[in-house]
Amino acid sequence: MLKNIFKIIGIFVLGILGGILGGIFAQNSFFYKYNPEPAPVYINKTEKIVIQENIALKNAIGKVEKTVIGIRTETKKGKFLEGSGLILTSDGLFVTLAELVPKGGSFNFFFEGKKVKAQILTRKEDLALIQLEEKNLPTASFGNLAQIKLGERVFLVGVIFEKEEPKKMVNEGIIKYVNENLIQTNIFEKKAAGSPLFDIEGNTLGLNYVSETGEVRTIPISKIRKFANL
Repeated sequence: MLKNIFKIIGIFVLGILGGILGGIFAQNSFFYKYNPEPAPVYINKTEKIVIQENIALKNAIGKVEKTVIGIRTETKKGKFLEGSGLILTSDGLFVTLAELVPKGGSFNFFFEGKKVKAQILTRKEDLALIQLEEKNLPTASFGNLAQIKLGERVFLVGVIFEKEEPKKMVNEGIIKYVNENLIQTNIFEKKAAGSPLFDIEGNTLGLNYVSETGEVRTIPISKIRKFANL
């Protein structure tokens, strides 16, 4: 009788152990892991912001790239200067750095790769105002200096010359410092002279010049508008 009781208890214990081991085996088996439904993909908040900013940046570049003029100058001493300028008005008024169009030089101006005629109206300090003989030109909105924030994402669009052929180039960065006379970014671009700086919405923040180390610095748009009486 006692032997039968122990036998029943043994069978019961073995049954429990079998169930436990079977469950463990099932959890680690291929059949348990197989799931015909694709696993969900999660994008965290930071990644979502970066994706949105990249799309906005691409759209802004497309909106403003045609507002940039290419400049290639031969000085009286035979030196070549290359850079960019910004169209201010649809009737052809544009601004660039005075150093790119020195007195006595021979100037070539390019709009969308095409050489265009222009007349220099005035030079004052570091800026030059020029009138293109073109109409119905694209323009960009002017930014507000008071609304620029440190760390704000910005980009520049300029014209570089490869074997004397004008090509567009883009660079991007953030605002490091801003006051009424100067905007500093973390962008380094030795061929950015005269290129305009834009915010991520495509508003013009100013016109760029380059330090000896290649650091891009910007003359604020408020100063440019005062110079051009706009």
